[in-house]
Amino acid sequence: MAQHLLATDPTIDAVYSSPFYRCIQTLAPFTAARTAQNSKDPKVLKALVNLEAGLGEFYGLARFDHPSPATYNVLAQHFPDNLAPEQNPIIVPSTKGESIPQLHDRVAYCLDKLIKRLDADPSGPRTLLICTHAASMIAIGRALTGNMPEDECAEDFNCYTCAFSKFARKPIADAADKESKPDTQKWDASNPDIVPDVNWRNGRGVQGGWTCEVNGDCSFLENGEERGW
Repeated sequence: MAQHLLATDPTIDAVYSSPFYRCIQTLAPFTAARTAQNSKDPKVLKALVNLEAGLGEFYGLARFDHPSPATYNVLAQHFPDNLAPEQNPIIVPSTKGESIPQLHDRVAYCLDKLIKRLDADPSGPRTLLICTHAASMIAIGRALTGNMPEDECAEDFNCYTCAFSKFARKPIADAADKESKPDTQKWDASNPDIVPDVNWRNGRGVQGGWTCEVNGDCSFLENGEERGW
């Protein structure tokens, strides 16, 4: 998978991940290979993983506390050359769990703010790589395209171990009009269950909408599709 990611066009120049160990570990071969590239060509950016809790795992609803990822300081000990500096999370899932609609809204809110952040980045990143979990990945596909099926269990976005999906942003008709739109309400950590609505459903998608160009490809893996979810 690392070799496949190195060959993407445009080149990946921003990496975000769920803060759970297994996602960072999945990215490690790619970030190591990108760092090796960087040592030979100063024009190639080093791929550092930005951790974002809003891209984290989905545990459903329950009255007990759900597992939380290790702290940044602990993870940095295991991945000393992989992690970007710690920053405040966009949104943190409730430790009491989420309903399926809450999962989708959490992911949509996270993506809305994340894409807006990258739009404002003076370095002008073009391609964002996200590593996450199956349920969250399905929600990402729906939030980007704005296509939420009536049946939450509909098989629309494919998720296998190390599957690769690609989404392309729709052209922005009027950038000035886009900038003039008021920002959504900010998520409040003191009320984690309340996720502000970014109006992504009914085909709108987050930040102008996206089209799915590759849906869960595993052709580059030796054993192909495994552990479909």
